[in-house]
Amino acid sequence: MTDEPTVLTATGLGKRYRRLWALRGCSLAVPAGRVVALVGPNGAGKSTLLNLLTGLLTPTEGQLRVFGQPPGRPATLARVAFVAQDRPLFDGFTVADMLRFGRHLNPRWDPGLAEERLAALDIPLNRKVGKLSGGQQAQVALTVALGKRPDLLLLDEPLSNLDPLARHDLMRSLMAAVAEVGLTVVLSSHIVADLENTCDWLVVLNRGRVQVSGDLEDLLTSHRVLTGPVELADRLPADVALIEDSRTDRQANLLVRNGSAPILDHRWSNRPASLEELVLAYLRRPEAAALPRPALTGA
Repeated sequence: MTDEPTVLTATGLGKRYRRLWALRGCSLAVPAGRVVALVGPNGAGKSTLLNLLTGLLTPTEGQLRVFGQPPGRPATLARVAFVAQDRPLFDGFTVADMLRFGRHLNPRWDPGLAEERLAALDIPLNRKVGKLSGGQQAQVALTVALGKRPDLLLLDEPLSNLDPLARHDLMRSLMAAVAEVGLTVVLSSHIVADLENTCDWLVVLNRGRVQVSGDLEDLLTSHRVLTGPVELADRLPADVALIEDSRTDRQANLLVRNGSAPILDHRWSNRPASLEELVLAYLRRPEAAALPRPALTGA
């Protein structure tokens, strides 16, 4: 739970396509100014959640608020930018055409920011979008979104189909923009390693439900990896939650969520969990949840 002002809140949020629930019973609250890693396997509901936040979809049940208002209202849309997974650019347009297109659609458009950003990336304005590399196209799509001067930026798998260098360059330029403008970002990605040094809030979606939602540092601090004799695995303190349990005949490797009592047995090797270890452990156990649902989402 956090005292920071929230950008988006969801309470009991659900979205159904005919008989299939893409999201069900989702509750979360995301503070302003955070860079949010939205993580989950294919079909977990990540794209559905992002489309709900933009107002492109309407909830089947529950409540969703962006800046305190239902998504899709004109005042809300003016403050939100969305880059979909397929990067909606027009191959026949030049880069300059894309900037003119952004200016006509967005009353808060900042031409100086967009042109300076592309110049810094050495992307020529007279080049047709279809002739750019995948990394350059991703940067143009991000530039059009940032030129809108949004308060909330939603990115659906922006790193997909990019080579490692292009992924690094995109994330570096994104973080520079976040530091300069101070916006909130929700970033959906399968590539957990690219998120560890850029995101400070984590949301894990699994089978259409929120498993984890919280400050990344707090989550990593509260989860430990224990390695020790297998006979110790069944003697954990009562308030320590076992998230993942891997054993051989002699050794146990556990990922646990700390309770109030420290684990004092010196026979355990005890270290903090990495982001990838934490995410994978929860994805392997869809029934597990890291934290109680935030009280803010019940408002």
